[in-house]
Amino acid sequence: MKPLKFENPKAEGYRDLLVWQKGIAVAKLTYALTKSFPTEEKFGLISQMRRASVSISSNIAEGQARHTTGEFIQFISHAEGSVAELDTQLHLAVELGFATQQQTSACCELLGDLRRMLNGLRRKLESSR
Repeated sequence: MKPLKFENPKAEGYRDLLVWQKGIAVAKLTYALTKSFPTEEKFGLISQMRRASVSISSNIAEGQARHTTGEFIQFISHAEGSVAELDTQLHLAVELGFATQQQTSACCELLGDLRRMLNGLRRKLESSR
């Protein structure tokens, strides 16, 4: 797997936000990881994990596109919930033997980064109100 590269020039839209870029990276890692899960999980854990991973960057994008601080904060909160949901699902995937700690470590590390970044962004937005 090639190394992840993130850029954050002066942010003009959600695609310029480092937190959004990391959300996209998490979704890509999640899709790659779940390819090897048992086929009977296609409508179970695979679907849930992929949906949660896509939801992270989607909520960041939707919140930023709303153009009001209150709505952006609300959507950041939704993204934080999706981070927690995916973290739980990754833990369960390891517990069920569908993946190893080593296979999930890059995704879990990015989720930790996202958790901190979303928390910081929410605090910054709340203080600017």
